[in-house]
Amino acid sequence: MTKTMATSSIKTIPIMAIPSFNVCHKLELLKEQGKSLDPKRQEGEREEEGLSYEFQEMLESLPKERGWRTRHLYLFQGFWCQSKEIQAIMSFQKHFKPLQNDVVIATIPKSGTTWLKALTYTLLNRHRFDPVFSTTDHPLLTSNPHDLVPFLEYKLYANGDVPDLFGLASPRTFATHVPFGSLKDSIEKPGVKVVYLCRNPFDTFISSWHYTNSIKSESVNPVSLDEGFDMYCRGLIGFGPFWEHMLAYWKESLKRPDKVLFLRYEDLKQDIESNLKKLASFLAVPFTEEEERKGIVKAIVELCSFESLKKLEVNKAGQSIKNFENRHLFRKGEVSDWINYLSPPQAERLSALVDDKLGGTGLTFRYC
Repeated sequence: MTKTMATSSIKTIPIMAIPSFNVCHKLELLKEQGKSLDPKRQEGEREEEGLSYEFQEMLESLPKERGWRTRHLYLFQGFWCQSKEIQAIMSFQKHFKPLQNDVVIATIPKSGTTWLKALTYTLLNRHRFDPVFSTTDHPLLTSNPHDLVPFLEYKLYANGDVPDLFGLASPRTFATHVPFGSLKDSIEKPGVKVVYLCRNPFDTFISSWHYTNSIKSESVNPVSLDEGFDMYCRGLIGFGPFWEHMLAYWKESLKRPDKVLFLRYEDLKQDIESNLKKLASFLAVPFTEEEERKGIVKAIVELCSFESLKKLEVNKAGQSIKNFENRHLFRKGEVSDWINYLSPPQAERLSALVDDKLGGTGLTFRYC
């Protein structure tokens, strides 16, 4: 059924795209001060471990709600996120220096981020690692995509770190879940390109619900489907509300199509080759006729497919992102899995919400 709604330990690779990072310094604000906390603030101590007294004071000034995998989500710069994510975002916003030809992959969580990282990395590095002939030594065979294309907030600037990124090969490629409004000032340099992957809100919710319950802190109770759905519809999801996240990148892609490419997960599933070619052209590395005859496009598609990535040992064990086991990154990757979970009233509620928030913007989705 097709329905369109109105808007509705890892082996070391000799030549790595991501070299070792030297942490230069920490933000003064985020240094541990060794001060004891007021007894009233002991709740959620584990998730706030390592945060300074001043930073926690700032957190207390923010609106907060129950979190999905941590005790709380905080409303920061207009979107909901966890305390340590705020710490990392503040570090990134203060210290990141964009360079010509930088590439930033942006998504809301559980929208196909791992897949897009694999595709983009393989595409940009196809002359170094031929996807046709590198059948045993390609980096994707021994490294998770999150190691090859690191998150700004979960890896590079996590815990307030400030990494030295100037030794990276061009084009430097990063990833983020940060909404565009909080990202744009850090990537204003003309040469930076953003690739945004959007998944329909129904499947995004189901994937998020499964994932967060599988990786949540032991001190946090599981979120039921009904409770999670209500939170999602109220915008209480990591980096949400989801509609604001999607719409901001959508509008920017219309305003500056040469700088922001907006892709849909469902389109990639339906016709990956055409969309891969679109991505290559956008990144100024289009496929040549010779490459197409050689089978480069098909080789990249196969190497980066959900099935190929899921069966690799590197993606069955280990943690490419702290506390997030790689095995949880690959569940189904299907379109319309939401049908197996949402009741008719829930589907109607979410459909009405999407129409209300995104109607008339031109942003549409396939749900089945």
